[in-house]
Amino acid sequence: MRRPPADRPADPRARLGDMIFSKVAGPEGRDNRARIHGTPGPRWFAPDRPVRRVHGDASMFIGGLSALLLQSLHPLAMAAVSAHSGFRGDPWGRLQRTSTFLAVTTFGTADSAQEACDRVRAVHDRVRGTTADGRAYSAADPHLLCWVHIAEVDSFLRAHQRYGARPLDDEGCDAYVADMARVATALGVPDPPVDRAGLDERLAAYRGELRTTAEARGTARFLLLNPPVPLLARLPYGVIAANAVSLLPRWASRALWLPRVPPAEAVCVRPLGTAVTAGIRWAMAPPRDPA
Repeated sequence: MRRPPADRPADPRARLGDMIFSKVAGPEGRDNRARIHGTPGPRWFAPDRPVRRVHGDASMFIGGLSALLLQSLHPLAMAAVSAHSGFRGDPWGRLQRTSTFLAVTTFGTADSAQEACDRVRAVHDRVRGTTADGRAYSAADPHLLCWVHIAEVDSFLRAHQRYGARPLDDEGCDAYVADMARVATALGVPDPPVDRAGLDERLAAYRGELRTTAEARGTARFLLLNPPVPLLARLPYGVIAANAVSLLPRWASRALWLPRVPPAEAVCVRPLGTAVTAGIRWAMAPPRDPA
């Protein structure tokens, strides 16, 4: 009987999980994971902190895509991404860098987490420019950084509460926002919200600055209609995309001209999202010790 290569799991479940992980974490994902989890030393977050539960769950696939859509509604943030991130030319590379950053700050040593934040801040210092209508922007602007942060936190938490294996209680939701404030402060956000009420207030405060731009609509089309995924992955990705849209606040989906049919969401979209998330969680679960 022919044996699979040493670096290719024999179990179909493990092979599927390995394929998903390699796409999200990149070619150095295994080495990075071993270093992140295996390096001894103090961490920013203890094993029982909510940020570990949220960021370790498959619901992040939906939450991450929803966050990108929401973030695009700030014209200055969208201009910076469009001009400097290269996400269209290398979307998987951007995803892999983002997932590695989240893994390091959530699970890595305190020194590694701080170094990761310092590297991001150095990149932000070089990202600056002018929008098509003549407005200057800088990725290091604390106000702009705060928008990117709260859009992520809100989207990740919404996704976890709807699709996560173990949703948080009210106290846990507040604690997750507080955990993420630790990362935001290291990235240069001077006064990030530390509970769910503060997060909602801060999101509402940005509403007057948000609007749809050609870049935002183009990003939505790219992410939702022309994703860089293999043909066989189009169906599950389509489910993830539909649920990412359904996760958006109603005002945000309207601003991006994304159609919503509430009855269909309740009957079809959300159950499929739960099923696909559960499938990803099953595929990526670590193998059980035979002992």
